[in-house]
Amino acid sequence: MYHSNLEIDFGDWVNFITGQNGSGKSAILTALCVAFGSRARGTQRANTLKDFIKTGCSDALVHVEMKNRGEDAFKAETYGDLIMIERRISESTSSIVLKNYQGKKVASKREELQELIVHFNIDVENPCVIMSQDKSREFLHSGNSKDKFKFFFKATLLQQVEDLLIGIQSQLKNANELVAEMEKSINPIVKELDELQGKIRSMEHIEEISNQVDLLKKKLAWAWVYSVDKQLQDKSKWIEELKGRIPTCQSRIDQHLRKMEELNDQLTKKKAQIAHMMEKTSEVRRMTDELKQSLSLASKEKLELEEERGRKFNYIQKMAKRVKTFEQQIRDMDEQNIRNTQAEELDMEVKLKEFQAEIDSANVVFQRLRNEEDTLIDQINQAKDEINKIVHEIEEYDKRDRDIRSRIREFQLHQSNKVTAFGGGRVMGLLEVIERQHRKFNRAPIGPIGAHVTLVDGDKWGTAIECAVGKVLNAFIVTDHKDSLLLRACAREANYKHLQIIIYEFSRPRLHIPDHMLPQTHHPTAISVLRSDNPTVLNVLIDVGNAERQVLVKDYDAGKTVAFDQWISNLKEVYTSDGYKMFSRGSVQTILPPMKNTRGGRLSGSYDNKIKTLENEAFEAQNKARQSKGMKRSIDEELQGLHDNLQNAKKRRQDAERVLRSKEFGLRDFKKSYVAESSSTAVSTVDELHVELSKIRDEIHERENSLEKLQLRLKEADNKANDVEISFENLCESAKVEIGALEEAERELMMIDKDLKDAELKKNHYEGVMSTKVLSQLNGAEAEYQELEHNRRESYKKASIICPESEIETVGGCDGSTPEQLSAHLTRLSQRLQQESLRHPESIEDLRMLYNKKERLRKQQTYKAFREKLGACHKALELRWSKFQRNATLLKRQLTWQFNGHLGKKGISGHIKVCYEEKTLSIEVKMPQDASSSSVRDTRGLSGGERSFSTLCFALALHEMTEAPFRAMDEFDVFMDAVSRKISLDAVVDFALAQGSQWIFITPHDISMVKQDERVKKQQMAAPRS
Repeated sequence: MYHSNLEIDFGDWVNFITGQNGSGKSAILTALCVAFGSRARGTQRANTLKDFIKTGCSDALVHVEMKNRGEDAFKAETYGDLIMIERRISESTSSIVLKNYQGKKVASKREELQELIVHFNIDVENPCVIMSQDKSREFLHSGNSKDKFKFFFKATLLQQVEDLLIGIQSQLKNANELVAEMEKSINPIVKELDELQGKIRSMEHIEEISNQVDLLKKKLAWAWVYSVDKQLQDKSKWIEELKGRIPTCQSRIDQHLRKMEELNDQLTKKKAQIAHMMEKTSEVRRMTDELKQSLSLASKEKLELEEERGRKFNYIQKMAKRVKTFEQQIRDMDEQNIRNTQAEELDMEVKLKEFQAEIDSANVVFQRLRNEEDTLIDQINQAKDEINKIVHEIEEYDKRDRDIRSRIREFQLHQSNKVTAFGGGRVMGLLEVIERQHRKFNRAPIGPIGAHVTLVDGDKWGTAIECAVGKVLNAFIVTDHKDSLLLRACAREANYKHLQIIIYEFSRPRLHIPDHMLPQTHHPTAISVLRSDNPTVLNVLIDVGNAERQVLVKDYDAGKTVAFDQWISNLKEVYTSDGYKMFSRGSVQTILPPMKNTRGGRLSGSYDNKIKTLENEAFEAQNKARQSKGMKRSIDEELQGLHDNLQNAKKRRQDAERVLRSKEFGLRDFKKSYVAESSSTAVSTVDELHVELSKIRDEIHERENSLEKLQLRLKEADNKANDVEISFENLCESAKVEIGALEEAERELMMIDKDLKDAELKKNHYEGVMSTKVLSQLNGAEAEYQELEHNRRESYKKASIICPESEIETVGGCDGSTPEQLSAHLTRLSQRLQQESLRHPESIEDLRMLYNKKERLRKQQTYKAFREKLGACHKALELRWSKFQRNATLLKRQLTWQFNGHLGKKGISGHIKVCYEEKTLSIEVKMPQDASSSSVRDTRGLSGGERSFSTLCFALALHEMTEAPFRAMDEFDVFMDAVSRKISLDAVVDFALAQGSQWIFITPHDISMVKQDERVKKQQMAAPRS
């Protein structure tokens, strides 16, 4: 060997040893192999152990110290926490010594070392424990699939297990042949013994039948006793049941008696109430008659006053006709005077035309200003209407904004706690109460249902599912009625009113509905888009919510087609994604619009999207409200201008109206002055007529005043008649109420009387049941019971003579058989016993004595035991073979996964195919730069660095599948480029640190690129001497 004296201290984790070629790095691994019992050829560096002695020296010593700590320590009480292994090699021999932590010799046999190696799983010939320089080169450059398979098979210890199983199989085969030869030597004796055994079994069968006959006789005797006991027990139960009916019947009788007493009291009170109401009704009738008489008198007075008013009105009409006559005479005189002054009239007409022209001009101005004022008023009204419309829109937008903000707060609350979506804050209080009271429930309630359900594609079907099964989502499920009452009490404590509780058996498995019972359509059903881990929740949605028969469609037209045109079987309802409900019952087709307060999204997969959508809607509503407020401000300003214009128009119109009226008054005064001048010649005649006309008018005025007074009296009479009529109607209305109450009381009296009769009938019914069914049957049952007791005493005496009862009890009693069944069985066995006794006249004792003489039967029993043990061994071997094959399959999969994981660190993907039948292992590697997307099936097709890296990944994958306290790899990074070496070094260091065992890496290359870590130890070997 190269070293005269080398001592090296390895770190607990990762150790790197570097140095020039020839510096003795690989000698370290050779020393470890020799120390742990490897043969010289196993190291591939010498043919005999003495070749390891350095030239010029007489012997060689390898000294290894191992930590021996933890739960897996090897004989800790003997070795302590440190084991020293020394192997000394001389020219003629080699020796092994094991020492404890104090350096004292403990063992020197190879068996002790082998036990230690097996305990710690240190197989130095396993390449995953120690990969020497030669093995690394062979492993890295070998493209043979069979060589790779051998490496894999040995590294995973499958080779060792297979060799052991094959050896055991060979040994079992040899043992089988040996036992078969031994069994052939005793076949004649076995045949003779089998014949004797057959005869003995037949005789034993006859003896067994005889014993059964005797036992059946005893059982039959006691079966009669037990039969009577059973009849007595049944009769006793019947008597107890009849006695139990007596209190029930009596309680029913007493109950109906109490009810009859209560109804009698109610009947007496109701009769007194009716008598009092009848007295009150007679008083009302008297008052009604008086009001009728008063109404008749008031009507008569009103008619008399109306007749008098008619007479006075006719007289005034006559006087008015005389006035008209006098006025006509005066006009005639005026016309005569006008004809006498025609010339003056021409002048008068000219002046009148001038006056009229001025009036017409002023009227045109007045009408124009009035039209302008009306136009402004219409504009103001239109502006006010538009403002009111905008105010209504603003209120609608504000209300929508508040609703959206409320929904956003709800979704934010649901986002933090999904349960609150199905009952709000009340459900949290209810769940806290249930948690406190959970020990009282037989089974913990499930709920709310919505919290246990998820929705597939919630953004699309959320509204439809809410319309379909939304009411059920807030419900709780309990397993029985007692739990429902307890849950209702918890709801009252949590102030959760109107809680829906569904009683359902929790133990029922998930319901599986056949396809022919589902709606035959490609559209999804409600149950198909709902998911739950709890089968009870899905069963309730099917049994209570009919979710399997509710079909979901995308839009309105598709819903109408599915609901009304296709005639789909097993279809109950169709729901569209926007909430329309469609169904048909017979020939009636129904479409219900979405409910206004239905809010989808409680089962939505993402509340963030819903909140974001609602925030956008709120922002849009706020923008529209701001736009409407801006329009309102502009219309308010326009309205203020219209009001100012209206005030100006009113002022100008009033001025024009004053001018018009002044001109009209001037025209009237001109006409009066002209008439006065023209009528001066006939003053006397006209004056007389005017005096007479004035007198008539005064008389008419007096008559009209009298008529007005009469009208006032008529009005008073009319008011009096109306008051009397209103009083009469009020009295009739109150009388109607009282009469209705009287009729209602009479109906109640009839109902009480009917209930009283029903109670009396029921009382008589239960009294009849008590006397005819209960008491009579009870007396008959008691008499039958006494008779059965007498029969039982007689049967017991007879059975006790045959055998004591304890003997029957020791053999299991009568096994529930009736005396008739036992008697029939006894007859059959007796006949069979007689037939078998005639067929076998030999004595069973003689046969047994002959059988016992064949002592060599013991050897046959020994061979039989051998056969049984061999059979057990064969079964165990088959079981181990099956486990071996299963583990081999799992190791093959694990190798591929871990190999691909290590390749991924360099962006490479790959796959390992292992064939145990052909004993081949092939590696597929796909490089990231390979544009053809084809896999390289042979690593020799890769570059040197890529081949070395992929093979290193294969080795690391094998390392993950094996266990050892330390591992060593020599020149694992040869033929790698700088990039592959950097990735490979990082990969092996990360793997070694994660693996946790002690690692030794030997390389001649620079390791400065290895990352610094307190668990990584680097050592440099001295340069070789020239």
